[in-house]
Amino acid sequence: MIYLDNSATTKPYDEVLHTFIKVNENYYANPASIHSFGVEVNELLDAARGQIAQILNTEQKNVLFTAGGTESNNFAIFGVAKANRHIGKHIITTEIEHASVLEAVKSLEQEGYEVDYLTVNEKGIISIDELQSKLRKDTILVSMMHVNNEMGSIQPIEEAAKLIHKNSRAIFHVDAVQSFGKLKVQFNGEAGPDILSISGHKIHGLKGTGVISFQRELQIAPFIVGGGQEFGLRSGTVAVPQAVSLAKAMRIASEILQENQRKFKKWRDDLMEFFRTFGDHIHLLSTKEGACHILSFSVRDLKGEIIINALQKRGVIVSTSSACSSRQKKTSHVVEALKIEQRFKEGVIRVSFGAKNTSDEIEEFKNIFQEVMTELKGVKTT
Repeated sequence: MIYLDNSATTKPYDEVLHTFIKVNENYYANPASIHSFGVEVNELLDAARGQIAQILNTEQKNVLFTAGGTESNNFAIFGVAKANRHIGKHIITTEIEHASVLEAVKSLEQEGYEVDYLTVNEKGIISIDELQSKLRKDTILVSMMHVNNEMGSIQPIEEAAKLIHKNSRAIFHVDAVQSFGKLKVQFNGEAGPDILSISGHKIHGLKGTGVISFQRELQIAPFIVGGGQEFGLRSGTVAVPQAVSLAKAMRIASEILQENQRKFKKWRDDLMEFFRTFGDHIHLLSTKEGACHILSFSVRDLKGEIIINALQKRGVIVSTSSACSSRQKKTSHVVEALKIEQRFKEGVIRVSFGAKNTSDEIEEFKNIFQEVMTELKGVKTT
């Protein structure tokens, strides 16, 4: 099987699985317990928290463990909104966010919050001028994904951060689920976000692992109340094996970042040239300015599901769009935002690379895709 759906999820590293099992076997006490075993486990938890804080360039107390990207995004949006409504109830986001952001702000709209949605251009990028025009005195939150999960566009995070911090009191939340491990992701003072969301299973970690991290102390409401764990913001017994395995995955991702960037860029550029040989039968949604691990394209007058099935029969796994929404029988909101030609809207395919892919697999994918195009469209490369 050639697995090219790594933006949906990744196969865990052996080292991550080994770490998870080892911690479960040897450090199973409750980290909140006051006996020596609990203290030992809590020290291990603190070490994992410290490693992640170092990677993200923040303090240990600013790293909270979650169950993944969706929870981290919800945590950031609801937490900031509820803790800062005395300042204002205005939120800014973009029209191509992940559902965990869009559904959260829509929920807040039902509670009387006002939300502005930034548009994007044909490359999937916001306008800084539009962002500036939307900022207000009562803006309390700007939430923006770093890399789009469907077509890989990279938002101008540094420029946006400087603008937000200079012209408003708003907290800047960045969904880094698709960027951490592929681009450099760190806190960077006024030129960076105030909150980051990261998910473990996108970087060859485990499902059910993630973090929400802060650059500094913020006004944020607790997401789960109870025993007061995670600095009183997310109560419940902390899953230490998951936390430690996530730190392991994040360390590995950081160490091989540049190596992966070189591989992914080579594969992305090579496939772009390959797809162009099909002429006007294929429309590229992704651009060379985007993240190099995601390549989205569309086949004219074909539904994505048909292409997916044809590739799958030949042992190739790709996706139609975001795995979180691909089961819905409607055009993706990201595709709609890009305003592509109607004949291409239903045939969008996403190829996404991971650390375990090889150059031989990319070459084999090209051969198989040519077979599929010949079978379904009677088309060969020009």
